[in-house]
Amino acid sequence: HSEEGVEATKSQKKTVRNQKPKSSPSDPNGPAPVETEGCGEPSRTSENGSVPPPKAPGKRGRKSKTEMLLLKLSQDLECPTPEPICVQKMLGSSEAAESLETTPGGRPKRRAAKVALLYLQELAEELTSVYQPPAPTEGAQEPDPERIQKKRRSRRRKEEETDSDDPARDADFVPSKEVLLQAEEEEGSDAPLSEVSEPELEVVRGHGGRMSSSGRSKPQCRGLAPNGFHNSIMAPVEKCSSLTCSLRDQKYSQWEFPDWIPLAHKWTCLSESEAAPYLPAEEKSPLFSIQREGIEDDGVLYRVNRFNSLQPHEERLDVSFFVGGPVWAMEWCPSPEGSAASQYVALYCHGSMEETHSVAGLHGGPALLQLWGLGTLQQDSADKAGLAYAVAADHGCVWDMKFCPSGAWEPPTTARKHPQMSRLGLLAVAFSDGKVVLYSLPHPGALQRSKRTQVQCIATLQVGSIQAGNASECGQCFSLSWMPCKPHHHLAAGFYDGTVAVWNLLTKSLLQCVRQPDGSLKLYPFRCFLAHDHAVRSIEWCKADSNFLVTAGSDRKIKFWDLRRLYEPINSIKRFLSTEVAWLLPYNGVTVAQDNCYASYGLCGIHYIDAGYLGFKAYFVAPRKGTVWSISGSDWLNTVAAGDITGELVAAVLPDLAVNPLNVKRSSDRRFPVYKADLLPCSPAGSEGGEQVLPKTRLYSEMVTKSYIRFRDTDLRSFKNFPSREPMRRMHTQEVKAELSLDRLQLESLHKVRGLC
Repeated sequence: HSEEGVEATKSQKKTVRNQKPKSSPSDPNGPAPVETEGCGEPSRTSENGSVPPPKAPGKRGRKSKTEMLLLKLSQDLECPTPEPICVQKMLGSSEAAESLETTPGGRPKRRAAKVALLYLQELAEELTSVYQPPAPTEGAQEPDPERIQKKRRSRRRKEEETDSDDPARDADFVPSKEVLLQAEEEEGSDAPLSEVSEPELEVVRGHGGRMSSSGRSKPQCRGLAPNGFHNSIMAPVEKCSSLTCSLRDQKYSQWEFPDWIPLAHKWTCLSESEAAPYLPAEEKSPLFSIQREGIEDDGVLYRVNRFNSLQPHEERLDVSFFVGGPVWAMEWCPSPEGSAASQYVALYCHGSMEETHSVAGLHGGPALLQLWGLGTLQQDSADKAGLAYAVAADHGCVWDMKFCPSGAWEPPTTARKHPQMSRLGLLAVAFSDGKVVLYSLPHPGALQRSKRTQVQCIATLQVGSIQAGNASECGQCFSLSWMPCKPHHHLAAGFYDGTVAVWNLLTKSLLQCVRQPDGSLKLYPFRCFLAHDHAVRSIEWCKADSNFLVTAGSDRKIKFWDLRRLYEPINSIKRFLSTEVAWLLPYNGVTVAQDNCYASYGLCGIHYIDAGYLGFKAYFVAPRKGTVWSISGSDWLNTVAAGDITGELVAAVLPDLAVNPLNVKRSSDRRFPVYKADLLPCSPAGSEGGEQVLPKTRLYSEMVTKSYIRFRDTDLRSFKNFPSREPMRRMHTQEVKAELSLDRLQLESLHKVRGLC
């Protein structure tokens, strides 16, 4: 209170000094009427009849020369002691007006310090009157309002009486120590006022972030977590995990689409000759070795046959299997949280390692969708991966696939009457012929033991309308996104010409739903809009609010959309060529993977971009030397994982992006390598001068005979002393000095990354 009193005193000083004497009504230009101390009548002359000189308005702080000369003359004219002058001044209101007396030296007495303290006291009374005092404890008496008012009046009267005419006190407008101590004692004696002001102070501190409303200091993230990460890094992870759990309880469903149950008579088992056109061309994998951190390398080179896998490592429990070709689409089949059910992943690989496609036109052909079972994925045990079954299709290659987020899985032991089978999930697949096909996948135990089957789809999603339904109208479909909130009845897709189409899967409209002769459905979108000038490479729905959508196109733009007003995007950002985006649940923006063909030097990698509501600048999550092909996010761990052309799989724990991320320190400690793939020559003859030289060829058949892939896995069971460990040092070195050779086949590059959520 003493510092506030000083500041208020200085402001009051300025107010008093700038005030001028009030003019008399009879003489507008004359000085104020003069009164003699102790006399009731005003008098214009002194005892000897001389007229005292008028008081001329002077400058601030010191009298003018004219005023000093007149004062000297009046003192010489038989007036040894000048009569005190009282000037009527306004202190802010008519009620607070007081007459200021003059000091023995003739200087007007200004009690600015006292007036300032009194003003602050009245202001505190007005402010504290808004807040209710806390409830009295047992045995305490409620304060009497009349008694409080009497105390305040006696305090003001005491202040007026204790005021003195000491020129030393009047010379300085800062209250002395005695006045401040006296004011503190008087304020401390007023118990009701202190009880009200104390909770008010706690609220103000809590708002500023220094103290909470309960008066306790905010806990700070110090020290290390049990996994070895710093607590400041793990604090957002705990926040996101609890938020994800609560929102999934609200937005996820137990059972959806009850009419779309797989039927046994619509699945046909293929013979080996019939399945041959759908199988990938490569029957054996390239040679590869696995180096695990903390375990001595045995130098063994592995080669796995098509649709086979290695045994899980007895200590690290990692699993490797060969699917027959380059993987361009992959997705985990969701199951209820906490269930001990087997996990499945659906994927698609191109038929040949050297097969190329033109994205400009449509093309069909055989394709094989593979469903792999990976067991229960427990921390202390692992099962060998195996191909559960495969789905043969004739719609060309697959660019993207998405499972229904919830409500499509049921236990494999569910009793159903023939021909119905227990449902594993609903899978939407984007094909190169421009169609989106929906499959109702059964549990593997409900099918026959054959691994290659052909199935009839549940529904085919197509752009256009009933009267003008042409699949070639928008080109190939490159990206899909299923509505994340129940009942999951909307599905969005991005096409080659920049169009985004949204279907209502539960529609009964005759203009949007047509039943085919084989019993399947053909659905037309209820909403189409042109999102980009070129192909839509990635599309994601906001998990917190289904009214918002984000798209990334080949026109180097990232656009945020509100589906209620599609005539313009919420925000449009042109930065780089984006390959894929990931929208984590708690945040108002997306994490973007990018191609480095348009990136400036030093800015290639992974960025977090705000949607525009908070106005944050882009946050650099992790630098990368080459193109980042794929990115995937985990809502539970507040983490994104990305795979790039250099063969490195990197994971990054994001900070709390609800606040400005520009103040995040040591962001390099938040990212870590999961594994690194390197392409090395098979024979020592491929080394020249200690450096490993690879053949500069674009042919897979030639590259696979002269080289092998080395996978270096990181021990992720603990992150203690992680900055000094070899994988982290290697990652930081490659971020600065790595060189990328684009004149050879990038056999080690990672094309698709998906995290199990």
